[in-house]
Amino acid sequence: MTGATYLNFDKALQTGMKLIRTHENPTAGLLIVVGINLGLRISDLLQLTYGDLRKDSIDIIEGKTKKKRKITLNDNIKTAMRYFGEDAFNDSFHAFRSQKGTVYSNKHVNRLLTKYFSGNRVSSHSLRKTFGRRVWDNNNQSESALLYLSEMFAHKDIATTRKYLGIRQEQIDDIYMNL
Repeated sequence: MTGATYLNFDKALQTGMKLIRTHENPTAGLLIVVGINLGLRISDLLQLTYGDLRKDSIDIIEGKTKKKRKITLNDNIKTAMRYFGEDAFNDSFHAFRSQKGTVYSNKHVNRLLTKYFSGNRVSSHSLRKTFGRRVWDNNNQSESALLYLSEMFAHKDIATTRKYLGIRQEQIDDIYMNL
């Protein structure tokens, strides 16, 4: 488990879209938007191409688990992609590239996220955790949401997912606070 924290989904989405709209750093903005909306590991996220992000759904084989997944791209990603235009980038180009044309490294992603989000525990993993917390919150913090997330994250059980998302510690803290 990583010690990275999750971000506020709405603030992260706003930050990502602002970076795109203002042209301050459209690639970093797109990375944030896509990262919090897909919940992929950074290694899988960095392999996505502009062509992938222009589709309605993508089929990927996760690098770590080798599991095949079909992922539907939601309106947040489609809205962000409108700023990149159909002809602006070749569909085969990796979406998350530096100005030199090389695919972002995990280290570079961590530097970018630290720049745009306060907190010393922000890292590339924060995007995946933000996705997980959003799914959990949107489903009334239900056990079924944890089951889905456990499957999506390829965790061995929902206890692992609960710990991964920091839910377990919050529940333990609540026990002490409610004495």
